Amino acid sequence: MVLESLPSRDYALLDSGNGEKLERYGALTVRRPEAQALWLPSLPTSAWDNADAIFTGDTDEEGQGRWRMPKGPLEETWPLMFDDLAYLGRFTSFRHTGVFPEQAAHWYALQNVIRAASRSFDRPVRVLNLFGYTGLASLVAVRAGAEVTHVDASKKAIGWARENQRVAGLEDKPVRWICDDAVKFCAREERRGQTYDIILLDPPAYGRGPKGEVWQLFDHLAHMLDLVRSLQSDRPLMTVLTSYAIRASHFTLHELMQEVFAGMNGRLESGELILRQEAEAHGTGRALSTSMFSRFVSMEAEL
Repeated sequence: MVLESLPSRDYALLDSGNGEKLERYGALTVRRPEAQALWLPSLPTSAWDNADAIFTGDTDEEGQGRWRMPKGPLEETWPLMFDDLAYLGRFTSFRHTGVFPEQAAHWYALQNVIRAASRSFDRPVRVLNLFGYTGLASLVAVRAGAEVTHVDASKKAIGWARENQRVAGLEDKPVRWICDDAVKFCAREERRGQTYDIILLDPPAYGRGPKGEVWQLFDHLAHMLDLVRSLQSDRPLMTVLTSYAIRASHFTLHELMQEVFAGMNGRLESGELILRQEAEAHGTGRALSTSMFSRFVSMEAEL
């Protein structure tokens, strides 16, 4: 499958090429590295140089650098929206802005499944968001009516996610913010007999837990998914795995998820998430592949 996110008033991919992408976040234009953009840009150099913020430095996914503001200084954070859900973007030293717009395809599916299931559940849908980062998926889920447990190993990311909850006006909604190593947390939840109806995973290729625990995607993902299988409720709705590890392929994720979810009543969908470029920037509306995914959807869930 190919799930694409189209340009909107809140976000658009304006152009890409030469290992970079030019994006619009609300009213701001941002230029930053993108290893997948192997082709030549479509827009003139002047459009790229006129960006409000340009990331300079290490072009590696987790490489540090700084932001240059050609038109004058900008605040560290700025207001953004997704489907009328307010949150904050931020210029980080690792070229990220706190949002991955290609995930919008999953966010729409997530809220649709929660709203549909809420009509037949006699309790709120329970969502576990692992490696939750700045909390967009968690806020989409809780706004749709779910109870959410959000897990991330970074205190700074948890703080940012809670800030987004306040900005979105969802402070009274049921979100548990957990700063912990995802593997250790899932193991404890398994021992406690806790279960979830929807589980989201967006693990990094490499990371460290709050107590120095080491995460290596290719070493630890299989064990992580075994734990996730044990945390499925008696009415599992959806489990979504996303990966930005370029060494893997969506076929790899599919085979792994197929083994984990064998025997469960549902379907497995795997493929890539893409951003569709604005037509004004390129006549063909060129697509930029950003990540791979594999998701299990139960027969009860409605997409």
